[in-house]
Amino acid sequence: MSQPFALVGTAHPKPERAEELKRLLLSFVEPTRQEAGCLAYHFHEDRNEPGVFVFYEAWRSQADLDAHLALPHMRAFWERRMDYLKTDFAIHFLTMHSPYQSADHRTGAEALTG
Repeated sequence: MSQPFALVGTAHPKPERAEELKRLLLSFVEPTRQEAGCLAYHFHEDRNEPGVFVFYEAWRSQADLDAHLALPHMRAFWERRMDYLKTDFAIHFLTMHSPYQSADHRTGAEALTG
């Protein structure tokens, strides 16, 4: 079995497009969490720099991430991303040294209460 694959990305949107980009990126969260191989998918806004977005993704494998990026809505977004961004995404690909366990796949209250 392959090792989980994770990344952290930062987006610096054009000020006039920040709210639009935020809504668009938020619309990706729930569908992505339902994809096979998605272990975690989180979208954040920097508290010290409002309008700067940070996302964290963890996938079962590189192949699962590749399948996600190949989806039509993701390909379309990638092709037009610079319409929204001042500079391209800063993406850091991570080696996971503390892999997810099966219980880590739970969300919300279930994860908190066991």
